[in-house]
Amino acid sequence: MSDRETDTTTPQIDEASFAAIDRETLFAPPVYAHPPRILILYGSLRERSFSRLSAEEAGRILTRLGAEVRFYHPSGLPLVDDDADSSHPKVRELRDLVAWCEGMVWSSPERHGAMTGLMKTQIDWIPLSEGAVRPTQGKTLAVMQVSGGSQSFNAVNQMRILGRWMRLLTIPNQSSIPKAFQEFDETGRMRPSPLYDRIVDVMEELMKFTLLTRGRADYLVDRYSERKETAKALMARVNLSKAT
Repeated sequence: MSDRETDTTTPQIDEASFAAIDRETLFAPPVYAHPPRILILYGSLRERSFSRLSAEEAGRILTRLGAEVRFYHPSGLPLVDDDADSSHPKVRELRDLVAWCEGMVWSSPERHGAMTGLMKTQIDWIPLSEGAVRPTQGKTLAVMQVSGGSQSFNAVNQMRILGRWMRLLTIPNQSSIPKAFQEFDETGRMRPSPLYDRIVDVMEELMKFTLLTRGRADYLVDRYSERKETAKALMARVNLSKAT
């Protein structure tokens, strides 16, 4: 073995910010008695919106599994940067729901090979930080899409990227419903099929991940680089106060 392979020193690490894994925090988090809080977003305002209908089926399954489910209805949500700010009632409603939830479901149609603009607008109105709080960090996410044509995963793949960017714990499973117009009856209920079974699979997985992580979410996403940056910022403030 070379000297480099046997050298285990890490002089680059800031020892004040580095920490061993806290097994007690990781394996024995606080146990919450309340039902998991799941927020559902959908990406179409059509009267017969298949993204909304599939989201409603997901909500029913989550309720059966013991979750408290709330929907955000995006009608009236302004475009981002269109002379609207966070005080707009629909923006405030969305942000309050995101703060309330412990997990989310995003259900979008695929339009022109992508999620809809309405879906993206909702996500864009969710801040990465609000004061000292990061509203999405460490919460769980399940992604779903519906298509008018053949099977596709473009929308769910895009939403996965956004979920990762927003530090959501996006679960491995996902739902994609091709030719969605064939899968729902005249009352808006989804017919029994393997595609419906997949939604059950996804919601089961979302519940399991939410129950496993919600008590330890802050610790799971705690980062050395951010602890280091925070320590340096604190030192700068202390030194500045001494100088003045």
